[in-house]
Amino acid sequence: MANVISDETIEYVGILAKLELDEAGKEQAKKDLEEMLDYIDQLGELDTTGVEPMSHVHPLCNCFREDVVTNGDERDKILANAPEEKDGAFVVPKTFD
Repeated sequence: MANVISDETIEYVGILAKLELDEAGKEQAKKDLEEMLDYIDQLGELDTTGVEPMSHVHPLCNCFREDVVTNGDERDKILANAPEEKDGAFVVPKTFD
């Protein structure tokens, strides 16, 4: 089944997509859209009985975890590596006056 795209449809799609197409670009877009629609029609002819619908190729699961603190307060260990610290924070050079 050959799908035919009208010039008006290409104009409308170009406006929606904010594209400025010349005549050659419009013809190429028509050809591409017709091929896409033909392919979709071809996929619609497949027998999918017994095939479970899916939204992704790989099964997805909720991978959230409980927000539990596991490392505790190690500020002193971290600040031990600092070249200079003051009041429990890193001291850094000024970046502007």
